Amino acid sequence: MEKTPAGRFAKIIVDISRESLDKAFDYHVPDTLSGKVVPGVQVTVPFGKGRRTVDGFVIALTDTPSFDPSRIRDILAVKENSVAMEGRLISLAAWMKNRYGGSFNQALKTVLPVKKKVKPVEKKTVVLCVSKEAAVQMLEIFDRKKNKARVRLMSALLQEPQIPYEFVTGKLSVTPASMKKMEEMGLIRIESKEVYRTPLQGNAGRKKSFTLTEEQQAVVDGIRRDEAQAAATSQVFLIHGVTGSGKTEVYMELIAGQVRQGKQCIMLIPEIALTYQTVMRFYSRFGSRISILHSKLSAGERYDQYLRAKRGEIDIMIGPRSALFTPFPNLGLIIIDEEHEPSYQSETVPRYDAREAAIQMGKMAGADVVLGSATPSLESYYAALQGRYHLYKLPHRVHGQKMASVQVVDLREEMEEGNRSPFSRVLQQGIARRLERGEQVMLFLNRRGMAGFLSCRSCGHVIKCPHCDISLSVHRDGKMVCHYCGYEAPLVHKCPSCGSPDIGQFRAGTQKMEELVKKKFPKARVLRMDADTTREKGGHEKILAAFASQEADILIGTQMIVKGHDFPNVTLVGVLAADLSLNVPDYTAAERTFQLLTQAAGRAGRGYKKGEVIIQTYQPDHFAIEDAAAQDYRKFYDEEIQYRSILHYPPVYHLMEFQASSSSQEMAEAYIKRIRRLLDKSRAPVMEKVEAIGPSPAPVAKVKDIYRQRIYLKSKEEDALIAVKDAIELYYSRHPQFAAVSIQFYLR
Repeated sequence: MEKTPAGRFAKIIVDISRESLDKAFDYHVPDTLSGKVVPGVQVTVPFGKGRRTVDGFVIALTDTPSFDPSRIRDILAVKENSVAMEGRLISLAAWMKNRYGGSFNQALKTVLPVKKKVKPVEKKTVVLCVSKEAAVQMLEIFDRKKNKARVRLMSALLQEPQIPYEFVTGKLSVTPASMKKMEEMGLIRIESKEVYRTPLQGNAGRKKSFTLTEEQQAVVDGIRRDEAQAAATSQVFLIHGVTGSGKTEVYMELIAGQVRQGKQCIMLIPEIALTYQTVMRFYSRFGSRISILHSKLSAGERYDQYLRAKRGEIDIMIGPRSALFTPFPNLGLIIIDEEHEPSYQSETVPRYDAREAAIQMGKMAGADVVLGSATPSLESYYAALQGRYHLYKLPHRVHGQKMASVQVVDLREEMEEGNRSPFSRVLQQGIARRLERGEQVMLFLNRRGMAGFLSCRSCGHVIKCPHCDISLSVHRDGKMVCHYCGYEAPLVHKCPSCGSPDIGQFRAGTQKMEELVKKKFPKARVLRMDADTTREKGGHEKILAAFASQEADILIGTQMIVKGHDFPNVTLVGVLAADLSLNVPDYTAAERTFQLLTQAAGRAGRGYKKGEVIIQTYQPDHFAIEDAAAQDYRKFYDEEIQYRSILHYPPVYHLMEFQASSSSQEMAEAYIKRIRRLLDKSRAPVMEKVEAIGPSPAPVAKVKDIYRQRIYLKSKEEDALIAVKDAIELYYSRHPQFAAVSIQFYLR
């Protein structure tokens, strides 16, 4: 085949999310677009027999097309405002597609931290170009000619030779036409400078210095020693530090070391709500060389932070999951704080885990990855104990601060003694004492996944699946269903354990709790923090800043209030209903409950005043609650890992969730049942290593008129699950009768 000039052809993934089209197509780069077509830009191309136009992403340039150049069509245009991706991000997208399913095009869109260019903001300045004497002469001429606008401008320039353009057109009321004439006369010039839209307001102020404790310094020294011993290899570190042990100071010291070497760092945090306090601490140390990237920023702010990172004008990017894809030219370190948080797992295709994606990016960029948590995920701790991660510990709080004392209140006893309020008597007394002393209280409603599980208020018994040890969910058709294996049972109206009729679903929201608190403590200043009160831009920051400045006595909220915040005057944390997360239909329910309760306990006593935590529950003898009260992570891990091993759950086994969705319930069910039959009949050797469970409805079986069905696949070998995923995707691509069904995978 005849050679053509380098880069004259482009390999393009078209913007059509069909598996059959999920491959690169060759297109010719016309001379008019030479230099504009680069890997990562979005282009418009003719596609198909009807030559309709579609958009696509350029993933590579080549001088050797895969078939006859005379049959290759031209690229029509480079999309206006298209943002070019880095080659590393294209490679990461390919890895994500292979691991998590979906199309290459979906993966490419995921790794784009910014979707399109935004017009830059320009700061204009009007500058005097002649001597003071010449300016005085011209002022006299303008005055004689009664040219008042030019008189105002020249008078102002004689006092200040450089004036902001907005001031001239605004306060001085000088039109652009008047200035243009003065420019032509050589009296002034208008200078334009591009300025960034920055989401960080204020100035850095005086940079703070601090001294690490012996424990913190030992962790920093150990990690640097490990880095030096394997300089050419990306490594993963897990810092297990109790709440208040100063993990953030360790992160900052590790980042400072990377910055001194001319490298950049990404700091991931699980929620936007954490951005405010985290950024202020980093700002006080690193000044304006940091930035943030998250979904609440305007398009202009996001684009400007992307540019600053790409140009190497910042050293540190802080933000939730999507900040991982910051295009730093010399990435040295990725830190994932509160690494156990489920918000690091995407709920849209591709359903990637940011921790796994960060480790893969670290390998590609030669960057190390640091995971940190007071309650590490079982997956990370398991990997550390196996030697795949380096484990470091911070077992004590800084400055000798004591861990908060924890009291577990049995709500069954409260009911027996006539208290049907959501607040136990102990909690009510504790709140009253704090209000008297001018201290603050946080009330946490652990309402994750408000699934309709059934629990007995008399004995605490929860109705569970006999096959999966997962709570059964109540459906509107009067049945209880397991969302793992599909097991069904009729709804019960009496507790099968003690016979009490006092069995039902716990339903309570933060707004209702706020009303009850205000009624019980009318003089208390109360703030509520949940999805409703934080919808507006800056909503998180306003509430947290108000509470930090002690403008409120009590903060009520969901799990966003117990993650990473540091309020020294908070001496009491109340967990209103620990059972809400303990009994969601998920094998991680005990782990999530332990983590949330331990994190909640860590919010109390962060200053020099003794902290207290009150956990209210109907199951005080559950090991997750007992271990959280004792704040004993290792004891919980040892108990939970046995359960995971027996039932073949992660991290001992790998688990893949396969979901089929459709606006037609019959179509979704037909397709998922077809896949299950094919899996059961398959004689492929890989199926000997895979265990299939289901199908069953998703925990929320219908969302926006889309029906969702699931199958779970378990295996000791991750590659076996990926092979099954590939086979399901291939079957899907070859059977267009299922075009009305969409599929997605989630690998844990």
